[in-house]
Amino acid sequence: MGDASTCINCGRAVVDPDQTFCPACGQPTPPHRIDWHFLGHELEHSVLHMDRGILYSLKELMLRPGHLMRSYLEGRRAKQVKPLLLIMITAAVVVLLSKYLAGGDVLGGMMVGGSVDTAAPATALEATSRSIGYWMNAYFAAFTLLLLPFEAAAFRLSFHRVGGLNYPEWLVITAFLTVQTFVFWSIAMLLQRWVPQAPAWSVLVSTLYGVFSLVQLFRPYARWKSLLRGLLGYGLFFASTQVIVAMLVAVVMATSAAR
Repeated sequence: MGDASTCINCGRAVVDPDQTFCPACGQPTPPHRIDWHFLGHELEHSVLHMDRGILYSLKELMLRPGHLMRSYLEGRRAKQVKPLLLIMITAAVVVLLSKYLAGGDVLGGMMVGGSVDTAAPATALEATSRSIGYWMNAYFAAFTLLLLPFEAAAFRLSFHRVGGLNYPEWLVITAFLTVQTFVFWSIAMLLQRWVPQAPAWSVLVSTLYGVFSLVQLFRPYARWKSLLRGLLGYGLFFASTQVIVAMLVAVVMATSAAR
């Protein structure tokens, strides 16, 4: 386990025998051996601990979203999990639920070109649209991350000169909003056995809740103005998504025609 008189990470001398962390790099001194107690402690504090972990961040994001976003932007991040990590975890949950509850069809009937399991003869455009849908399903998390910059740009444009936020800060806000969408999507897939249209409804619910989150974030800015700007931002994002998908379809069709 190394020499207890020095930090095993940076080599700095341990001057106080009661010292538990290196003041230079934060490494535990001495480092703990990996055993069952260590693994249980790591699980509790990194995932399950309600003062600092995934459950805490998700709870705050779903109950007090605007306050959580504002705290993160202002630098109060000690209790929060990074939004990118939340995105990857919730995206994995969506993919896992879709595999066992929807046959791997994450997007379902919302996919461009309609349902992927239709047996009806398809035109070249429909076939291409379905192939794009298959790709979006197969690389769902990557596709979602690719859309984040466009969503952030849409909101920055719609909230121009409000809050003084830069583009990277809007990327963080957009990441939190995407996590909300994944949470609602996961709940919808659990309910779709009894409510077949639940995934489609989850899009509407997550959009409205995202607008509510933005209204809460920008207080004391006029709520009705935040409401209109939030709806405008989502409208711009949905429009840009349709353009992106149409461009993908056009590129695939042009490539196929050139072969």
